[in-house]
Amino acid sequence: MAGERGINFPYAEKFGAIAPALPGAGVPWLDRRRREAIERFRDLGLPSVRVEEWKYTSLRGLAKTAFAPAIAEPLAIEAERLTAHLPGRFAAPGLVFVNGALRSDLSAPGGLPPGVRLAGLASQLKAAPETLEGEVGRLAPVNGEALIALNTALMTDGYLLEIDDGITLDAPVHLVFFGGAGEARPAWHMRNIIRLGAKSRATVVESHVGIASDDVYWSNPVSEVTLGRGAFLRHYKLQEESHGASHLAHAKVALAAESRYENFAFTVGGGLSRNEIDVRFEGEGADCHLDGVFLLSARQHADTTTVIDHAVPHCTSREVYKGVLDGRAHGVFQGRITVHPQAQKSDGHQFCRALLLSDKAEIDIKPELEIYADDVKCGHGATVGELDKEALFYLQSRGIDQQRAQNLLIEGFLNEVLERVTFAPVLDRMITTASAWLNERI
Repeated sequence: MAGERGINFPYAEKFGAIAPALPGAGVPWLDRRRREAIERFRDLGLPSVRVEEWKYTSLRGLAKTAFAPAIAEPLAIEAERLTAHLPGRFAAPGLVFVNGALRSDLSAPGGLPPGVRLAGLASQLKAAPETLEGEVGRLAPVNGEALIALNTALMTDGYLLEIDDGITLDAPVHLVFFGGAGEARPAWHMRNIIRLGAKSRATVVESHVGIASDDVYWSNPVSEVTLGRGAFLRHYKLQEESHGASHLAHAKVALAAESRYENFAFTVGGGLSRNEIDVRFEGEGADCHLDGVFLLSARQHADTTTVIDHAVPHCTSREVYKGVLDGRAHGVFQGRITVHPQAQKSDGHQFCRALLLSDKAEIDIKPELEIYADDVKCGHGATVGELDKEALFYLQSRGIDQQRAQNLLIEGFLNEVLERVTFAPVLDRMITTASAWLNERI
């Protein structure tokens, strides 16, 4: 992406003033990496719609908002108010963050077995910065995308989860990220690192929660996920940000031989959101499943962008995303599967389906296959439509009122992908949230 194609965003000029207060300030390797990253971002600017990957998602509104780095004015909010927003009947959260900063009074990282380490990134940078030099930016380098570069320059906190070889976590690790505006319009940039050793197994649940319904803030998280040989990670993300918020997330995932990665993204919040996942197969026999649901109304904009890189033979990828859009909402699904010449016996399929409940709602779907090998099984599909009028008539003829009949059809539409969620508390939370979303339409 050429620099002149980006959107000018003076927010980056705050770097010089806040750099001395950033976690790890004074650590030579990190200071150097931050400087390289902010220069990269200044060269690029925010991606514009002239950049192919951002063709359907404009950040001009974001660029016009005067954000204050959250570190400059931490949000002070009482624990009782935050606790009331904790989602569902999950186990106690491992770590809780508010506007990109760890709240140790609400976190419970203890109780994990030997060989499992869960810590806040800022505290790790303070205690042992040398342990992170090879991890921060290993999958998400500063010379890549603009928003990753900005995250690297201004990252304040995040979580580090490391699991040694052969360990199975019976209980999920729950991370909660609260967002709120306070007196300013804050922005924060979190870096999350997950490393699973060979033949280890874990479930990670991320809850991104807006404290108030219309708060204006910006969350720009980047995650780097590495799975060792034969490892298995289920990774759930519940995005329930404020409707005034912007949530632009990027995950980079590297899969060793015979590993398995399952990601499910549930999107119902955020005025502007983008969930981008890049997966690279680095060893034969690996498996990746990316699934998700997005429920949008009013003028919400949600972008799901996936890139799956079949770089080695005998790997399998599956993607299923479903969306329901009402009002003037705008959805985007972009999925690219690349099969390299040496990646014979690759098997990759993606599918996106959307229901439009309003004639003002719209969705752009762009599936892509780039296949450079000849012995593969790959495919994609996409459908966009309205509720089945005959099915509606049938239900109404059985005495069910129109709104309830519509909701029953929508629930059936979503259940096909929701049934892929195997952790009951997460599934319950998704079903409850989806039901509340449908009831708000009545």
